[in-house]
Amino acid sequence: MGVSTATPERGVSVVTADFPPVNALPVQGWYELAGAVRRAGRDPGVRCVVLAAEGRGFNAGVDIKELQRDPGHEALIGANRACHEAFGAVYACEVPVVAAVHGFCLGGGIGLAGNADAVVASDDAVFGLPELDRGALGAATHLARLVPQHLMRTLYYTSRTVTAAELHAHGSVWRVVPRDGLRAAALELAREIAAKDGRLIRLAKAAINGIDPVDVHRSYRYEQGFTFEAALAGTADRVRDTFGKEA
Repeated sequence: MGVSTATPERGVSVVTADFPPVNALPVQGWYELAGAVRRAGRDPGVRCVVLAAEGRGFNAGVDIKELQRDPGHEALIGANRACHEAFGAVYACEVPVVAAVHGFCLGGGIGLAGNADAVVASDDAVFGLPELDRGALGAATHLARLVPQHLMRTLYYTSRTVTAAELHAHGSVWRVVPRDGLRAAALELAREIAAKDGRLIRLAKAAINGIDPVDVHRSYRYEQGFTFEAALAGTADRVRDTFGKEA
Protein backbone atom coordinates (compact mmCIF):
# COMPACT_ATOMS: atom_id res chain seq x y z
CA MET A 1 0.00 0.00 0.00
CA GLY A 2 1.26 3.47 -0.89
CA VAL A 3 3.48 4.54 -3.78
CA SER A 4 6.17 2.29 -5.22
CA THR A 5 8.75 2.68 -7.97
CA ALA A 6 10.21 -0.04 -10.16
CA THR A 7 12.55 -0.18 -13.14
CA PRO A 8 11.34 -3.12 -15.23
CA GLU A 9 13.69 -2.36 -18.08
CA ARG A 10 16.42 0.03 -19.08
CA GLY A 11 15.35 3.65 -19.29
CA VAL A 12 11.82 3.07 -17.98
CA SER A 13 10.59 3.78 -14.46
CA VAL A 14 7.13 2.68 -13.30
CA VAL A 15 5.50 4.64 -10.47
CA THR A 16 2.53 2.77 -9.02
CA ALA A 17 -0.15 4.02 -6.61
CA ASP A 18 -1.91 1.52 -4.36
CA PHE A 19 -4.40 2.99 -1.88
CA PRO A 20 -7.23 0.49 -1.29
CA PRO A 21 -10.08 0.25 -1.71
CA VAL A 22 -10.48 2.72 -4.62
CA ASN A 23 -7.25 4.71 -4.86
CA ALA A 24 -8.81 7.83 -3.34
CA LEU A 25 -5.57 9.38 -2.13
CA PRO A 26 -5.11 11.04 1.24
CA VAL A 27 -3.09 14.25 1.42
CA GLN A 28 0.15 12.42 2.19
CA GLY A 29 -0.49 10.02 -0.67
CA TRP A 30 -0.58 12.85 -3.21
CA TYR A 31 2.72 14.17 -1.86
CA GLU A 32 4.25 10.69 -2.04
CA LEU A 33 3.14 10.36 -5.64
CA ALA A 34 4.57 13.78 -6.51
CA GLY A 35 7.90 12.90 -4.91
CA ALA A 36 8.16 9.55 -6.68
CA VAL A 37 7.47 11.07 -10.11
CA ARG A 38 9.99 13.85 -9.53
CA ARG A 39 12.70 11.43 -8.39
CA ALA A 40 12.11 9.21 -11.40
CA GLY A 41 12.33 12.16 -13.78
CA ARG A 42 15.57 13.38 -12.22
CA ASP A 43 17.24 9.99 -12.54
CA PRO A 44 19.69 10.36 -15.45
CA GLY A 45 19.12 6.73 -16.37
CA VAL A 46 15.38 7.21 -16.88
CA ARG A 47 13.98 8.37 -20.20
CA CYS A 48 10.29 7.67 -19.67
CA VAL A 49 8.02 7.25 -16.65
CA VAL A 50 4.91 5.06 -16.59
CA LEU A 51 2.28 6.16 -14.06
CA ALA A 52 0.12 3.21 -13.04
CA ALA A 53 -2.10 1.95 -10.23
CA GLU A 54 -3.13 -1.27 -8.54
CA GLY A 55 -6.64 -2.29 -7.56
CA ARG A 56 -10.06 -1.50 -8.91
CA GLY A 57 -9.22 1.73 -10.72
CA PHE A 58 -6.51 4.19 -11.65
CA ASN A 59 -7.57 6.98 -9.32
CA ALA A 60 -10.76 8.11 -7.57
CA GLY A 61 -9.50 11.55 -6.60
CA VAL A 62 -9.07 12.87 -3.07
CA ASP A 63 -10.10 10.98 0.05
CA ILE A 64 -13.49 12.58 0.76
CA LYS A 65 -13.68 10.89 4.15
CA GLU A 66 -10.46 12.60 5.18
CA LEU A 67 -12.09 15.94 4.40
CA GLN A 68 -15.24 15.01 6.29
CA ARG A 69 -13.27 14.12 9.43
CA ASP A 70 -11.78 17.62 9.59
CA PRO A 71 -13.99 20.16 11.40
CA GLY A 72 -12.04 23.03 9.84
CA HIS A 73 -10.37 23.64 6.49
CA GLU A 74 -6.89 22.19 7.05
CA ALA A 75 -7.65 18.94 5.20
CA LEU A 76 -9.10 20.87 2.25
CA ILE A 77 -6.08 23.16 2.11
CA GLY A 78 -3.81 20.14 2.36
CA ALA A 79 -5.63 18.27 -0.39
CA ASN A 80 -5.57 21.23 -2.75
CA ARG A 81 -1.88 21.85 -2.21
CA ALA A 82 -1.03 18.17 -2.49
CA CYS A 83 -3.02 17.71 -5.69
CA HIS A 84 -1.34 20.77 -7.16
CA GLU A 85 2.03 19.21 -6.31
CA ALA A 86 1.16 15.82 -7.83
CA PHE A 87 -0.38 17.22 -11.01
CA GLY A 88 2.55 19.61 -11.38
CA ALA A 89 5.08 16.82 -10.85
CA VAL A 90 3.58 14.84 -13.74
CA TYR A 91 3.49 17.86 -16.03
CA ALA A 92 6.97 19.08 -15.13
CA CYS A 93 8.59 15.64 -15.02
CA GLU A 94 11.87 15.96 -16.89
CA VAL A 95 11.00 13.02 -19.15
CA PRO A 96 7.73 12.00 -20.82
CA VAL A 97 5.07 10.39 -18.61
CA VAL A 98 2.77 7.66 -19.90
CA ALA A 99 -0.40 7.16 -17.83
CA ALA A 100 -1.63 3.55 -17.77
CA VAL A 101 -5.32 3.94 -16.88
CA HIS A 102 -7.68 1.15 -15.90
CA GLY A 103 -11.12 1.14 -14.33
CA PHE A 104 -12.10 4.58 -13.11
CA CYS A 105 -10.12 7.78 -13.62
CA LEU A 106 -12.06 10.39 -11.67
CA GLY A 107 -11.42 13.80 -10.10
CA GLY A 108 -7.73 13.90 -9.25
CA GLY A 109 -7.18 11.04 -11.68
CA ILE A 110 -8.09 13.45 -14.47
CA GLY A 111 -5.46 15.83 -13.12
CA LEU A 112 -2.83 13.10 -13.44
CA ALA A 113 -3.89 11.69 -16.81
CA GLY A 114 -4.57 15.14 -18.26
CA ASN A 115 -1.05 16.28 -17.40
CA ALA A 116 0.61 13.12 -18.70
CA ASP A 117 2.32 13.16 -22.08
CA ALA A 118 0.46 10.09 -23.32
CA VAL A 119 -2.39 7.88 -22.10
CA VAL A 120 -2.83 4.17 -22.64
CA ALA A 121 -6.10 2.78 -21.27
CA SER A 122 -7.83 -0.52 -20.72
CA ASP A 123 -11.16 -1.11 -22.40
CA ASP A 124 -12.95 -0.84 -19.04
CA ALA A 125 -11.57 2.62 -18.27
CA VAL A 126 -13.90 5.59 -17.72
CA PHE A 127 -12.91 9.22 -17.24
CA GLY A 128 -14.79 12.02 -15.52
CA LEU A 129 -15.02 14.83 -13.01
CA PRO A 130 -17.75 14.19 -10.40
CA GLU A 131 -16.62 17.32 -8.56
CA LEU A 132 -20.00 19.07 -8.52
CA ASP A 133 -21.50 15.99 -6.89
CA ARG A 134 -18.77 15.98 -4.24
CA GLY A 135 -18.86 19.60 -3.13
CA ALA A 136 -15.71 20.55 -5.01
CA LEU A 137 -14.43 22.22 -8.15
CA GLY A 138 -11.23 21.91 -10.15
CA ALA A 139 -9.37 19.87 -12.79
CA ALA A 140 -11.34 21.35 -15.69
CA THR A 141 -7.86 22.54 -16.70
CA HIS A 142 -6.83 18.92 -17.17
CA LEU A 143 -10.09 17.58 -18.61
CA ALA A 144 -9.75 20.24 -21.30
CA ARG A 145 -6.51 18.54 -22.35
CA LEU A 146 -8.42 15.30 -22.98
CA VAL A 147 -11.62 16.44 -24.71
CA PRO A 148 -12.83 19.41 -26.78
CA GLN A 149 -14.09 22.51 -24.98
CA HIS A 150 -17.84 21.99 -25.26
CA LEU A 151 -17.63 18.35 -24.28
CA MET A 152 -15.46 19.31 -21.31
CA ARG A 153 -18.11 21.76 -20.14
CA THR A 154 -20.93 19.25 -20.55
CA LEU A 155 -19.03 16.55 -18.68
CA TYR A 156 -18.12 19.02 -15.93
CA TYR A 157 -21.65 20.31 -15.40
CA THR A 158 -23.27 16.86 -15.49
CA SER A 159 -20.57 14.79 -13.72
CA ARG A 160 -20.91 12.24 -16.50
CA THR A 161 -18.05 10.02 -17.62
CA VAL A 162 -16.64 9.06 -21.01
CA THR A 163 -15.06 5.79 -22.01
CA ALA A 164 -11.51 5.11 -23.10
CA ALA A 165 -12.85 4.32 -26.58
CA GLU A 166 -14.48 7.76 -26.78
CA LEU A 167 -11.25 9.47 -25.74
CA HIS A 168 -9.36 7.39 -28.30
CA ALA A 169 -11.70 8.79 -30.94
CA HIS A 170 -10.75 12.31 -29.80
CA GLY A 171 -7.06 11.42 -30.04
CA SER A 172 -6.24 11.87 -26.35
CA VAL A 173 -5.83 8.16 -25.61
CA TRP A 174 -3.04 6.51 -27.59
CA ARG A 175 -4.31 2.92 -27.34
CA VAL A 176 -7.21 1.03 -25.81
CA VAL A 177 -6.36 -2.53 -24.86
CA PRO A 178 -7.83 -5.38 -22.78
CA ARG A 179 -7.29 -4.96 -19.05
CA ASP A 180 -4.74 -7.75 -18.82
CA GLY A 181 -2.66 -6.18 -21.58
CA LEU A 182 -2.55 -2.65 -20.17
CA ARG A 183 0.83 -2.76 -18.46
CA ALA A 184 2.46 -4.38 -21.50
CA ALA A 185 0.97 -1.76 -23.83
CA ALA A 186 2.14 1.10 -21.61
CA LEU A 187 5.63 -0.39 -21.38
CA GLU A 188 5.71 -0.85 -25.15
CA LEU A 189 5.12 2.86 -25.69
CA ALA A 190 7.53 3.79 -22.90
CA ARG A 191 10.18 1.52 -24.42
CA GLU A 192 9.85 3.27 -27.77
CA ILE A 193 10.26 6.68 -26.11
CA ALA A 194 13.14 5.47 -23.95
CA ALA A 195 15.02 4.35 -27.05
CA LYS A 196 15.63 8.01 -27.93
CA ASP A 197 18.71 9.92 -26.85
CA GLY A 198 18.32 10.71 -23.15
CA ARG A 199 19.47 14.32 -23.35
CA LEU A 200 17.41 15.02 -26.44
CA ILE A 201 14.21 13.56 -24.99
CA ARG A 202 14.56 15.85 -21.96
CA LEU A 203 15.05 18.85 -24.20
CA ALA A 204 12.00 17.79 -26.19
CA LYS A 205 9.86 17.60 -23.04
CA ALA A 206 11.00 21.07 -21.93
CA ALA A 207 10.38 22.49 -25.40
CA ILE A 208 6.87 21.08 -25.69
CA ASN A 209 5.92 22.35 -22.23
CA GLY A 210 7.32 25.73 -23.20
CA ILE A 211 4.96 26.10 -26.16
CA ASP A 212 1.86 24.88 -24.28
CA PRO A 213 -0.95 27.41 -24.90
CA VAL A 214 -2.24 27.10 -21.30
CA ASP A 215 -0.21 27.50 -18.11
CA VAL A 216 -1.63 24.47 -16.34
CA HIS A 217 -0.10 25.38 -12.97
CA ARG A 218 -1.71 28.82 -12.82
CA SER A 219 -4.94 27.66 -14.46
CA TYR A 220 -5.49 24.95 -11.85
CA ARG A 221 -4.66 27.27 -8.96
CA TYR A 222 -7.25 29.70 -10.31
CA GLU A 223 -9.85 26.93 -10.24
CA GLN A 224 -8.89 26.04 -6.69
CA GLY A 225 -9.81 29.53 -5.55
CA PHE A 226 -13.44 28.74 -6.31
CA THR A 227 -13.16 25.51 -4.34
CA PHE A 228 -12.12 27.56 -1.32
CA GLU A 229 -15.00 29.97 -1.92
CA ALA A 230 -17.47 27.07 -1.93
CA ALA A 231 -15.94 25.78 1.29
CA LEU A 232 -16.08 29.12 3.09
CA ALA A 233 -19.71 29.62 2.04
CA GLY A 234 -20.67 26.22 3.45
CA THR A 235 -21.78 25.00 0.03
CA ALA A 236 -19.05 22.38 -0.20
CA ASP A 237 -19.91 20.78 3.14
CA ARG A 238 -23.62 20.72 2.35
CA VAL A 239 -23.04 18.90 -0.92
CA ARG A 240 -20.20 16.73 0.38
CA ASP A 241 -22.31 15.50 3.29
CA THR A 242 -24.64 13.80 0.81
CA PHE A 243 -21.71 11.75 -0.53
CA GLY A 244 -22.35 8.07 0.07
CA LYS A 245 -25.92 8.73 1.25
CA GLU A 246 -27.61 8.68 -2.13
CA ALA A 247 -30.51 6.27 -2.35
